[in-house]
Amino acid sequence: MNLSSNTGDSPRIRPRTVLLSLAAGAALLAPIALIAPAANAAATTLGAAAAQSGRYFGAAVAANRLSDSQYATILNREFNSVVAENEMKWDATEPQQGVFNFTNGDRIVNHASSRGMSVRGHALLWHAQQPGWAQNMSGSALRNAAINHVTRVASYYRGKIHSWDVVNEAFADGGSGGRRDSNLQRTGNDWIEAAFRAARAADPGAKLCYNDYNTDGINAKSTGIYNMVRDFKARGVPIDCVGFQSHLGTTLASDYQANLQRFADLGIDVQITELDVEQGGNQASIYERVTRACLAVTRCTGITVWGVRDSDSWRSDNPLLFDRSGNKKAAYNSVLNALNSVSGPTPTNPPPTTTPPPTGGACTASVSLNSWNGGFVATVRVVAGSSAIRGWTVRITLPSGSAVTGTWNAQASGGTGTVAFSNVSYNGQVSAGGNTEFGFQGTGVGPSGTPTCTAS
Repeated sequence: MNLSSNTGDSPRIRPRTVLLSLAAGAALLAPIALIAPAANAAATTLGAAAAQSGRYFGAAVAANRLSDSQYATILNREFNSVVAENEMKWDATEPQQGVFNFTNGDRIVNHASSRGMSVRGHALLWHAQQPGWAQNMSGSALRNAAINHVTRVASYYRGKIHSWDVVNEAFADGGSGGRRDSNLQRTGNDWIEAAFRAARAADPGAKLCYNDYNTDGINAKSTGIYNMVRDFKARGVPIDCVGFQSHLGTTLASDYQANLQRFADLGIDVQITELDVEQGGNQASIYERVTRACLAVTRCTGITVWGVRDSDSWRSDNPLLFDRSGNKKAAYNSVLNALNSVSGPTPTNPPPTTTPPPTGGACTASVSLNSWNGGFVATVRVVAGSSAIRGWTVRITLPSGSAVTGTWNAQASGGTGTVAFSNVSYNGQVSAGGNTEFGFQGTGVGPSGTPTCTAS
């Protein structure tokens, strides 16, 4: 995000001018709780409504607000994904070189995982909110320190993060479509590529995203990012998604959806990562249009709003879905209605392909793949039936010549042919209708058949 929380309780919080996306050149692994409503019934919360189409609906969270009962109640009820506002940024996680502090990040991750929410990681590298020691470095020393930071943080949270904002806001505003000048950029134009490669090695199961603002429509900045992603895909640089912050004013780019779609057509996911909209006569309409644009793009896998209540926002124009007293606003209803208007899974982020049976103790599983020439990473979602389960085993058949080379959040029996993956100590118990995820990396071609799940 281009700004931090507005609480004023941290020395790293530095307000700056709001850059509202008014569309230049155009008039914008961790578990996910997929608790779907009964057939033909509208979901009553944002997370449940999004889950009907295999998506998440998340919120940015500040660790110190989790003790606020109203805040926590809304968060736990409405959202099935979270992202840390500041607690996973460089200055927070590595305040001294080589000395790491994950206390507040862990608080958010633990809160989410205990409630079946997924976690977005934000952000591994950014020109802002760097610790003082990094600000004073340059050249190869800074490059080595930055890559070490990516490796250490992504490794620490391996298996717990759904999507990482590996690099944040590296492109300049204005009409050039070029990179922002920063100490990181001055280490060499390949620094973004190096960061993504380090993140993939550290956590092969996480989706790796580039994240930026003022990219809501097809403009010079978004096109510069588009060209970078196209180049990365052509050269095999690991990138899985692009985040569109979508800090909006009173207008929305007429080509917002078309912009999302052109990125998706490159073979990556797109995510709305920091959505907030200036309060006014158009707020509910803009929220609805953004939501429907995501729903219309198959590879738009989720939406995150930057905060819970208006009082929690970094902006002063009441841009969120709940007012300062925690009440639902008209914008909330417009989003919920839009999410309820679409059902059916997206191919890239599917819930189970079979309906859980009415009896208890059953489970189903589905696989999503990130493949490249000679290898793949598989993310497997295990979903409980109508009753809670205490353990599970998923059997997946690999094509001839393929082999498992690494597994996380599960124990694998065998490495070729039909491989049995069983729960580990912390993810065997899954509530009725809830789910958990595990992953594995392999050589060759990824599995294409439907996995089988056995519950205990």
